[in-house]
Amino acid sequence: MIYNIYKPKDFSSFSIVKQVKRITREKVGHSGTLDPFADGVLVLGVGKSTKKLSDIIQYDKTYKGIVRLGEKTDTKDLTGTVIEDKEVPNFDSINFEKISESFLGVQMQETPMYSARKVNGVRLYKLARKNISVKRNPKQIEIKYLKCILIDSNTLEIQVECSSGTYIRVLAEDIAKKIGTIGHLIKLTRTTVGTFSLDDSLTVEKFEEQWKL
Repeated sequence: MIYNIYKPKDFSSFSIVKQVKRITREKVGHSGTLDPFADGVLVLGVGKSTKKLSDIIQYDKTYKGIVRLGEKTDTKDLTGTVIEDKEVPNFDSINFEKISESFLGVQMQETPMYSARKVNGVRLYKLARKNISVKRNPKQIEIKYLKCILIDSNTLEIQVECSSGTYIRVLAEDIAKKIGTIGHLIKLTRTTVGTFSLDDSLTVEKFEEQWKL
């Protein structure tokens, strides 16, 4: 069976997989990780259904994120160390609709060093923690929808629909650059994976209740 599980923030995707494996006592796989600081939809396959995950992982995804402007971190999110500060411009002359439109379409995106992607068999974040940077070949992604909503003088909400493999942290940093400043992601929620939506997701506790019925 395929299950739409809600991953809370401050939990790794692997820890959720581990909990579901404990409950079901079967093989469990996921269709794409979420960073520990993020929350939202985590699609899991249990038993023989893990074979279906290779298709599900290719589904488009939607996210809602919050970007803190004026500060850049080494991880591109709130878990990192601030490595640069920059003044945030006056927003009166900025057309956020045009900025959003400029990111739409197929494009190449570089994988951040702080990520689970492997290069030569080693996960990038393990190298990043040792201050080692390696060449990463950009990957083709597609931004299908983007809306930027100003919350206050240094905070922006972004709503994104994108292809699989898109790093929202990188997108957030690029949006800040387009505005004329720097920024990093301070909150991220994955709201859908294909037809699997946040509204229909089950907490691990709720999943356990249903599994035992």
